[in-house]
Amino acid sequence: MRREIVFQDSGGVTITVKVVPNATRDQIAGVIGDRLKIRVSAIAESGKANVAVCMLLAHVLSVKKNTVSVTAGLSSPQKTIRVIGITKDMVMCKLGL
Repeated sequence: MRREIVFQDSGGVTITVKVVPNATRDQIAGVIGDRLKIRVSAIAESGKANVAVCMLLAHVLSVKKNTVSVTAGLSSPQKTIRVIGITKDMVMCKLGL
């Protein structure tokens, strides 16, 4: 049974992710356990990978960059991402989940 990775809340959603920095390209790599696996080419230094994750999700979800933020796990591969102004159903559809 697959665990939930996208949670609806007031005004948007939260997404649990596992980030793999220093990848060859930025991509959504599927689901691993209870997290969305995201590969980014940015290094995990000075928040560069966090910015890359937010930019990638904003692009994939077709939302403005300033609506996506890391709310937990700033220095960890396991992160919680907040996206404002989108529904869980829209996220699931755009991510193909």
